[in-house]
Amino acid sequence: MQNYLRIASLMVAMTVGALSAAPAVSAEQKWPERPIRMVIPFAAGGGTDVLGRMLAQKMSEGLGQPIVVENKPGAGGSVGTADVAKATPDGYTILLGSSSTHGINPVLYSKLPYDAINDFEPIALIATNKFVMAVPGKFPANNLQEFITLTKADPEKYPYASSGNGTTSHLAGALFVKQSGVPLAHIPYKSNVPGLNDLMAGRVAVMFDNITAMQGQIQAGMVKPIATTGETRSPILPDVPTMKEQGLQDYQIGGWFVLMAPAKTPKAITQRIYEELKKVVSQKDVHDRMVAIGADPQVEGPDDLRKHLATEIPRWKEIVDLAGAKVD
Repeated sequence: MQNYLRIASLMVAMTVGALSAAPAVSAEQKWPERPIRMVIPFAAGGGTDVLGRMLAQKMSEGLGQPIVVENKPGAGGSVGTADVAKATPDGYTILLGSSSTHGINPVLYSKLPYDAINDFEPIALIATNKFVMAVPGKFPANNLQEFITLTKADPEKYPYASSGNGTTSHLAGALFVKQSGVPLAHIPYKSNVPGLNDLMAGRVAVMFDNITAMQGQIQAGMVKPIATTGETRSPILPDVPTMKEQGLQDYQIGGWFVLMAPAKTPKAITQRIYEELKKVVSQKDVHDRMVAIGADPQVEGPDDLRKHLATEIPRWKEIVDLAGAKVD
């Protein structure tokens, strides 16, 4: 009997030891086990939203879990961005940020509810984009010099709309005011959608925004593009001259889109998201759709994104200082 008990005890000990020696399945290895929330810190219908929804749907297929888009606009994207900064770093909350949230806001706002660098884990740079200067479809000016001549005569009649204080849309307009010498009033909206609606209705004279956001209205003839803001013409609007071509030699501005997670999100998870994003953007239909809406696909990983932010934040500070832009 004693021998039997010794053998039984030995077998139990061996079983326990084997179990304890078995490798544990980590949370990172099991991720994702439930839907992922993608916060877009701008209103539905804008350029960031259009891009984010397309990527969310495509990435959901590869990750095996839905990516649910949540729009949280306000304060130049600061409201939704701060929400992600405070979220649990478990991979189930990610941010589709932009040059507004991670380039401009850190230098424009004296009190920002998040730290653009330390509160986030970089995942990927997604794409860059150019901006377009657009007027209502029936506006009497058809090019930049006609616009300047018309508005200089009575600038109070021709305010410019933006998608909010501190956004790239605001800075693009402020930079134009500075370099053209036309003192247009600034009307900030909560997002680009109501501003674009007022532009189409003729309640404002001009709006600067990324081509992604305005492409549909341009194609429908509801707004008229008179200049683009890059070094070269946009392949989407090849007939629209740049600011430089039309006399503003030093005018150049554009934006970018990034994917971020809360700080301390496990590297294994952010790497998995980056790899899935890269795979999705390499698909021809996705790549072509991004180009068609005015985004230039340029997927780069976490390390390259860190370097990108390190150079872009000082660059936006130069633009903010040059334009004399202030948060109203």
